[in-house]
Order: sequence, then structure tokens, then C-alpha cells
Amino acid sequence: MLLRTILAATTAVAALLVPATAAAAAPDSATTASTTTAEATATTTTVAATANPVIVVGGLIGVSIAYEPIAARLRADGFRVSIFQIPGLGFGDIRESARAFKTYVDQVRASTGAAKVDLVAHSEGGLVSRWYVKFLGGADAVGRYVSLGSPQQGTYAANILKFIGLGSCAGIVACQQMSIGSDLLTALNGGDDTPGAIRWATVRTWQDELVWPIGNAALSDGANNVLIQSWCPLRLVGHLSLILDGTTYTVVRQVLTDAPVRPNCFAL
Repeated sequence: MLLRTILAATTAVAALLVPATAAAAAPDSATTASTTTAEATATTTTVAATANPVIVVGGLIGVSIAYEPIAARLRADGFRVSIFQIPGLGFGDIRESARAFKTYVDQVRASTGAAKVDLVAHSEGGLVSRWYVKFLGGADAVGRYVSLGSPQQGTYAANILKFIGLGSCAGIVACQQMSIGSDLLTALNGGDDTPGAIRWATVRTWQDELVWPIGNAALSDGANNVLIQSWCPLRLVGHLSLILDGTTYTVVRQVLTDAPVRPNCFAL
């Protein structure tokens, strides 16, 4: 009697959990869904298999492990991914960091046999990458570039340290170079912002705590500049969470696959 009661209860719960539409679905519907999923997976694999290797470029105090979430998303989509941690955690001269980055790019190209790499750069990493492209021959070695919250034109967050009595960025060279009007930014932003046959894109957010004004995270000269809240007004994304945010990742993937940029506001 007890066994019969348990079986009846289990059957009732199962009936409540299975949608009526699924129970009524014809056998060929399941086959179609399976085929569609397989085709989508095959498309993703094909795109990724022919894509350039992707280098995720870290920012100031950006240890490699902090970028594993976005690297994992890329790997799950089939991309070959590596992470570049800026030497000295990015405190030193951005120009020296760019030279180290050049060596790293050369190693990636040699090990993969790829003619070009694609770059996903966070914060200071966007400046290191641009210096490499503009002054160290990177224009011929990069196919796509997307920066996440990079102070392309500098940030008052760096300038304000002097105002509050910490001197010139408390002696941190990279911070001095990211100050609005610095010699490095004057050189980097002189002439063409987007040299080479590269697909240039930037992503920025209203809630960025470190890049002020947020317009300074954009580039001129044909770059695709994406402000998350222009597409998704209710999306809350901070400076650090740009590398974790699902909507931001949809932009990154669209840039890397040469798709039209249409951020998915509901992506996790």
C-alpha cells in the first residue's frame, strides 16, 4: 500500500513538472530541435576554428586568474585563448609593458602558426595594446581589437590623486601616464586612433568607477564605440565587472566573429 502511494505521488509530481506542450510534441519536433542545436554548435566550432588566437590583456593590478572567467567563455565558444599579465602588475612604464607584450604576441603567433591575433584588453591593457599596435609594428599582427573600460584619453581618477595630496599618482608611473594630458597619451592619441586594417571596438559603462569621464574610454577614427547603457539602460556594470558581465561578452564575441554589434541585454 505504501509503495503504491509513493508511486502515485511521484507520477503526479512528474505530470506537474513536464509542460503540457512537451508532452504533446510530435516526435519530429525533438528531431528538429536536436538538428538545430547540432547545426548551431557546428557553426560556432567552424567560426572559432578559423579565428585568430585571442589574447586577453590584463589591466593595472590585473593578475591572470582574474581574467579566467572571460577566457573561459571564449574557450567554451571554441576560441584559442591566452592571458597576458602586464609585467609588474602594470605599475611600470606602459611603453616598456608594450615591448613585453610584443614579445608575447610573437610567441603566440609562433606557437599557433597564426599570422594575426585578436585582442580583448581591459583597462590599462587597452593602452598597452594600442602602443604596441601604433609604435611597435602590431598593426600587421592584429586582426581585431576590443577594449573594456580602457582610459583611451586618460582619466581624472589618476589626476585626482595629486589633488588629494598623494603627489603625482603616488609615484606610480603607469598612473601618471594615464592622467589626462600626459605625454604618453598625447603621443598615443596623436594622428590616427585606429591604424591598420584592424576591426577596432571599445566598450564602456556609465558605472565605471575609474574612467572619468566615460567618454574617454572611446576612440575616434572609425572605431565602434559601445556604451552598454545606450542599449541596455538598466544594466549595471562597473569597471571590474566588465570582464564578468554577460552583455559585455556578447559584444566581445560579436566583434571577434565580425558580426554586427547588438548587445544582448539579458545575457548572464
